[in-house]
Amino acid sequence: MSFFGKMAASAGLGRGIRLGLIGAVLLIAACSTVYRNHGYVPTDDELALVEVGADTRETVSEKIGRPTASGLLNDTGWFYVQSRWAYRGAFEPREIERQVVSITFTEAGRVENIERFGLERGKVVPLSRRVTETSVKGLSVIQQLLGSFGRIGPGVITGE
Repeated sequence: MSFFGKMAASAGLGRGIRLGLIGAVLLIAACSTVYRNHGYVPTDDELALVEVGADTRETVSEKIGRPTASGLLNDTGWFYVQSRWAYRGAFEPREIERQVVSITFTEAGRVENIERFGLERGKVVPLSRRVTETSVKGLSVIQQLLGSFGRIGPGVITGE
């Protein structure tokens, strides 16, 4: 074999190894988990700015913003919903966490309760509370938010 033939053979082998390494790196990167957050829930520090019994809808809106689910559910409270999804390669995305912050108001429009709920093994669990009244208003609404948010199929939207 000539000198040039040996060089061509070794160059082809090196190129194959490089292509194999690039393919392996791409395969590993495709299987890594990507996390995405959907929605917004105020932090505990932001909620600490809201005073139960003193703040109104307007001051809460200025301090932490308006929720996207306010007018959809009922007029007694605002609900902030956030969920965290794990995307892994070609697998279907999986929801790994969901939280709902509920701020309820009196008939006069003052903050009555501030509560944070999570989903633990399929059951609604209160994570923190600052309440003036012990009965939880709209718990069924919170259960619905935690139980079915993000599970709406296209048939529901199109009416099929």
